Amino acid sequence: MTTSTRGTARVPAVLVLEDGRTFRGRAYGAVGETFGEAVFSTGMTGYQETLTDPSYDRQIVVATAPQIGNTGWNDEDDESARIWVSGYVVRDPARVPSNWRAKRSLDDELERQGVVGISGIDTRALTRHLRERGSMRAGIFSGEALAPEADLLARVQAQPQMKGASLYEEVATKEAYVVPAVGEKRFTVAAIDLGIKGMTPHRMAERGIEVHVLPATATAEDVYAVDPDGVFFSNGPGDPATADGPVALMTAVLERRTPLFGICFGNQILGRALGFGTYKLKYGHRGINQPVQDRTTGKVEVTAHNHGFAVDAPLDKVSETKFGRAEVSHVCLNDNVVEGLQLLDQPAFSVQYHPEAAAGPHDAAYLFDRFVSLMEGQRA
Repeated sequence: MTTSTRGTARVPAVLVLEDGRTFRGRAYGAVGETFGEAVFSTGMTGYQETLTDPSYDRQIVVATAPQIGNTGWNDEDDESARIWVSGYVVRDPARVPSNWRAKRSLDDELERQGVVGISGIDTRALTRHLRERGSMRAGIFSGEALAPEADLLARVQAQPQMKGASLYEEVATKEAYVVPAVGEKRFTVAAIDLGIKGMTPHRMAERGIEVHVLPATATAEDVYAVDPDGVFFSNGPGDPATADGPVALMTAVLERRTPLFGICFGNQILGRALGFGTYKLKYGHRGINQPVQDRTTGKVEVTAHNHGFAVDAPLDKVSETKFGRAEVSHVCLNDNVVEGLQLLDQPAFSVQYHPEAAAGPHDAAYLFDRFVSLMEGQRA
């Protein structure tokens, strides 16, 4: 529930975590109440891309960068048709945006879309708390939504957990659409939208790929009706353990040995299709500065992440699966979390992070070229 109120910077607000910790500040964006899983993102730039990333559905995002909103909001950088975060937490909002592309302030856009936020709190203390205790349910309350803390805490604790949440169908397109190739068309790809970001099909289109974006409920018949040279599985929100439909579809694609590429949620779907488990990380990886090693080349990349779940696959050996041999191809150097998988006996691979990275970094853009190489090899 939200109510639009001008002058929100003077309206008191409170953030309540499910373990009882509270932070008091001022309303930012819309005034009202909101609930979600409190997570932190370490990106110092790209807040517009973060806020419009469907993978953040039902999450209250804490910005660790101390000042947010300097470049305002423009009409070009959205990764989807709307803001998906449940709430936004910042320390020091910019008073006046300053960028030649800005059309309005971040505060105004949050208010326009009914996104409840809070500013003026110690986001460093909040981030340390989430690192120690883990991501958890939270609520932001301002204006008429304010009430005794005990009542607010009870409402937060009544919210559903992220573990076990099936969200990908909520954010996916309901109708198929096509992103045409830029220049000469070289390949056709069927992209399964589990929460796809706008830059992803664009990165493929730049490489001469005509991208058919299909709903999360697409069947194998839908996929092969477009006569694809390759199949792509996108990022998305929620617990991959609930995604039985996408796992069944990926299994059908693997059985036909069609070149396959998955990112983020798509990586977890590939893990499940290969017989590996998934699990929830304590506080996840979110930001644009995560170091990952490509174990196939030894190269270290700085990468963009947004995931709270990971694949449970062995790092020290090649695994035998029903689709042949598989191995962990990428690993996070901070905590040894699996960041990529590849099959050794057929053309399929995935990564846990975001190689399209509209806000940067672009170290991992080569992965789209690797996908092209798989399709070239299959065609040959």
